[in-house]
Amino acid sequence: MRLDFFDLQLFLNIVDTGSLTKGADRSNISLQAASERIKKIEQQFASQLFIRHATGVKLTVAGQTFTEQAQQLIQQSKQLEQAMLPFSQGLTTKMCLWCNSSAQSEYLPQLLPQYLVENPHMEIDLKEAESSNIIASIEKGSARLGIISGFFNSDHLQTLEFSDDPLVLICPKNHELTAQKELKLADTLNYPFVGLMQYHSLQQSIEAQAKILNINIQYRLRLPNFAAIAQVVATGVGIAIMPKRAARRFNELYDFQQIELIGDWANRKLLLAAQNFSELPVSYQHFVQYLLSQKNKLNMSE
Repeated sequence: MRLDFFDLQLFLNIVDTGSLTKGADRSNISLQAASERIKKIEQQFASQLFIRHATGVKLTVAGQTFTEQAQQLIQQSKQLEQAMLPFSQGLTTKMCLWCNSSAQSEYLPQLLPQYLVENPHMEIDLKEAESSNIIASIEKGSARLGIISGFFNSDHLQTLEFSDDPLVLICPKNHELTAQKELKLADTLNYPFVGLMQYHSLQQSIEAQAKILNINIQYRLRLPNFAAIAQVVATGVGIAIMPKRAARRFNELYDFQQIELIGDWANRKLLLAAQNFSELPVSYQHFVQYLLSQKNKLNMSE
């Protein structure tokens, strides 16, 4: 015999009314049908659940235990119905993902379309911010989930490794720095730069590192995206810093030189960050699992 929720509710109706007859009426079935259903439950569990007397029924100890479990199951079934209601009615579930500029431009465009196609009732709001600001927002509770650079201190958060995300210097082919195979950030900052607009998180991160080195970067031009920067650098206007992934992609279109950058700040990893992943809403947990399952797609061949 399979115990169904109708039987559970019938049992609780009998408990609530203290009467097999009244419980049957509340469940809209006959007294005989109710009695047979209760007998089958008692047979299934080999336990007497009620003591029947002239004025009604009284729970046994086994019946009291069954009552507590039945109440939990009924409550869980109602929660399940509420959780599934948005899907059955075609309603959308919204998530907000905070991310730095590299994640937003180089990684998520490759991963999000598949997720959104597979989950048509989901909407994802991307908020670009500098990693330290994302960390602070998650710590304060104004953000739930973020993708940050592993260079920044996130000890108060839970993190999961998402992808390698090294930075490189790109130069015009005839630039004097092209003789170098690798450079420290300090070796580059006295040359004219082509940079991102000031609101970009990577740009803020570059300028924060320059400030630590007590150097003011000279910008010949600021542009809104990596594609524009790559094109301008190739013409000889200046040098620039961008994610290695972006540089490889645009090097197929524009003729410039890539140079490795040395140091923890440049050889960074992208991390998924949250206060507690297990306490995120189910939709966020599902999204995190998807992102982690796609990590192999992000690996760059050397």
